[in-house]
Amino acid sequence: MVRKNKKNKKLINEAGLLKEAIRLGMIYGEKRGVVEFEPTDSVHLKVEYIYRLLVHDKLIQPLAKPDVSQKAMAHKLALWVARQLPEDHPLIREQIT
Repeated sequence: MVRKNKKNKKLINEAGLLKEAIRLGMIYGEKRGVVEFEPTDSVHLKVEYIYRLLVHDKLIQPLAKPDVSQKAMAHKLALWVARQLPEDHPLIREQIT
């Protein structure tokens, strides 16, 4: 279970989780053969593509249309990767302490 900082309802170390989500999402998309990311692709482009791919594959719940934004997609990816990582992963251990 992912614990949140109750004060601001934000994941602890969300930036680190997002970075890991992008890394794993890129691997997932390339192994599926649906995308080939370029070194010049922006983080925003990667976040949007990975989010849409995971929604298409029904691995994450889509956001409501009015709520879709870059920030919301990034948060969804951070939540997704937090559930994928083992409990002893350094990014997850930070959530618990």
